[in-house]
Amino acid sequence: MLSYNPCDVFTYFNVEGTHGLNIIDCEAHPNTTDSAYIAGWSNFIPKESGEYTDDDPRFVFINLSRCTDSVSTFGLIMHELMHQSFALHNFDVDKEEEIITWAEEEAYEVFKIVQNEK
Repeated sequence: MLSYNPCDVFTYFNVEGTHGLNIIDCEAHPNTTDSAYIAGWSNFIPKESGEYTDDDPRFVFINLSRCTDSVSTFGLIMHELMHQSFALHNFDVDKEEEIITWAEEEAYEVFKIVQNEK
């Protein structure tokens, strides 16, 4: 998920809040190239119950406002995809190389998509 507005996460999923964050605080926070309520986010797709299992689908959000140059953009993407990879690999640190490799390979693909959006 890509957007210049971090509050779009809430409207996209049609929720006022999820995973400890909420649209009211998001709207009140300045969204600049240096600061944002959400720079990036990896988590479960929100469910009304708020109860999740490891098999529930996940999302990754990148705030394009924070993608000011190639280095910071790739760093933000890699950061969020590391969260995603840990979850996909069941937080098994014995799979360290697989976790990092998956995140790196995905980051290259997401970076291309972000570059095309900008």
